[in-house]
Amino acid sequence: MKRLPLVLLLLLMVAPPPTQAQSYYPLRGSGSSWSENAIKQWIADVNANGMPVSYSGSGSSAGRLDFAQKMNDFAVSEIPFQGVDPVTGNADNSNGRPFAYMPIVAGGTAFMYKLSVGGQLVRDLRLRGETITAIFTGEITDWSDDRITADNNGRKLPKKRIVPVVRSDGSGTTAQFTLWMSKQHKDKYCPFFAEHVNRNKPCGLTSYYPEFKGAVAQSGSSQMAGYISAEYGEGAIGYVEYSYATALNYPVVKVKNAADYFVAPTAQNVAVALQSAQIERDASKETYLTQILDGVYSSPDPRTYPLSSYSYMILPISEDGKLTKASGRTLGAFARYFLCTGQVAMPDLGYSPLPLNLVRAGFEQVRKVPGADQSTLKPEDCGNPTFDPSDPDNNKLAKTAPMPEACDKVGQGPCGTGNGGGGGTGNGTGQGNGNGNGQGGGNGDGNGTGGDANGDGVPDGAGDDAAIDPLTGLPVGQGQGNGNGTAVAGSATELASSRSGDDALAALAALELLLVLVVPTFVARAIARRRNNQGSAQ
Repeated sequence: MKRLPLVLLLLLMVAPPPTQAQSYYPLRGSGSSWSENAIKQWIADVNANGMPVSYSGSGSSAGRLDFAQKMNDFAVSEIPFQGVDPVTGNADNSNGRPFAYMPIVAGGTAFMYKLSVGGQLVRDLRLRGETITAIFTGEITDWSDDRITADNNGRKLPKKRIVPVVRSDGSGTTAQFTLWMSKQHKDKYCPFFAEHVNRNKPCGLTSYYPEFKGAVAQSGSSQMAGYISAEYGEGAIGYVEYSYATALNYPVVKVKNAADYFVAPTAQNVAVALQSAQIERDASKETYLTQILDGVYSSPDPRTYPLSSYSYMILPISEDGKLTKASGRTLGAFARYFLCTGQVAMPDLGYSPLPLNLVRAGFEQVRKVPGADQSTLKPEDCGNPTFDPSDPDNNKLAKTAPMPEACDKVGQGPCGTGNGGGGGTGNGTGQGNGNGNGQGGGNGDGNGTGGDANGDGVPDGAGDDAAIDPLTGLPVGQGQGNGNGTAVAGSATELASSRSGDDALAALAALELLLVLVVPTFVARAIARRRNNQGSAQ
C-alpha cells in the first residue's frame, strides 16, 4: 500500500469532519426581461451557496409558453395568462398545469433616452403622459416639438429626429405601457390601436408593440437599452425597467403624475405609488394577487411615479411530471430568499422592494408548492428592508419618501436645468464636480476631478459610472474610473455575478492561510516525534 504524502496526511488530520451538505435540485426559469436584473442578482447570490438556478429573460410571453409546455420550473411575467396570444393565435394559458401567481419585485417602467445638446447628454428631460403617447404613436417626431418645449417649461430642445424604440417580442413591459396609455390617454392611443393592432377588438393592452413608421424594434430590455446607449442611438427613447438605465448610468424621463409633479421611478416613488394599487384578494380566483393599477395612475400623492407595477412569478403548485418534491423544496427555498433578504439589494439595482403585505401573500403561494419547507416562511425572520417592526402594516420606503422639489412642479424648473458637464479631461479615480451649464461639469485636473471629455454630462475622470442623484438624474458624489478617464463597464448584475469568483478566491486564500499557519506546526511535531523515536531506539 502506497504511503500518502506527509502534507496530505497533515491536511486530513486538521480538516474538520465533513458536514451534511444541503442538496438542491437545479431549477430553470424563463420569461420577463423587465425583472431579469433582479432575478440574476438573486441567482448569483444563491448559486454562491450551492443552489443551482438559471434564468432566460426571453420575454413574458415566451416564459408563459415555456411554463405551459413544462419547459421550465417557473415563469416570470408582468401580466397573467391572456387566454389567446394576439399575434400567433395560439392558446396563452397554463395548458392544465396547476399554478399560482406570486409577486416578486416592484419597479417603474422608465423612458430611457439619449439626447445631446452641444455635445453634452441632457439629463433633466420631463414629459407629460400625453407627450409620451404622441411620441410612441408617431405623432411627435422631433425633439423641438412645441409640446416637448412646454413640458420643459419653455426650454427648447434642438431640432433632431426622435427614434422611438419598442419591443419586437411579446413583452410584459409592452403590456404595462400600452395598458397605461389605453387607460390614461385614449384619445391618442386608441385610434393607433385600431389602426395597427385590431379594429374589432376593444382598445387595451397588447404584449406586442405594433410597428409604425420611424420606430425601431429590439428584442428584450437589454437590446433596447443597448440600442439607446450606443453611439448611433442619438435621439432615441425607449421603455425599459428603470434597472437597465441605472446599470448603464443613463438618464430617464421624469413623468408628470396626477398631482402635477414630474417624478422619477425611484424605489421610494414606486413604493408610494403601489400603495394605491388594488390587489385581487380572493384566494379562490385564478387571478389571486394580480394587480389593478388604475389607482396608481390617478394617485394624488405628489411622490407617485405613475408607471409603477410589480412582476409575478408563475409557480407550479402540484407534482406534474416536471415539478417534484425535490425541485419544489429548492423552489421554495429560492422564493423565500428573494422575498426576504434578496429584496435588500433591489433599490441599488433600480427596483423597489416588496412590502410586508405582498411578502405575506407570497408566502401563502409558496406554501402550495409540494416539498417547500413550511417552517422557513415566517415574516419575523425575513429581513426585508420595507418592514418596520413598529409599524408592520406600512411600507417603510413609502413612509420615508421625500416630497418632490418645487422645481419639479408643472410651470416651475426644470430642476438642475443644463446639459451636463463642461469640457476637460481626467485620468484617474476621483470626484467630478463643477456646474458647467447646470450640474456635473468642470475642468479635469489630471487627477480624476471633474472633466467630461465625451459629452455625456458625467465627469470622465470619475468614470461614467459615477453616482447619480435618483431624483434629478445628475451625477453626484464619487464614482470610479479606470485610470484613463473612461468608464469601467459592467452592469449591476454582472458585478453581482462576480461574487462567486470572489468566493473561490477567498476559499483559496483561506486554504493558503491554513497551510501557512497550521501545517508547519504539525510538520515540526512530526519531526520531533521521529527524532525522539530514533533516540529511544539507540
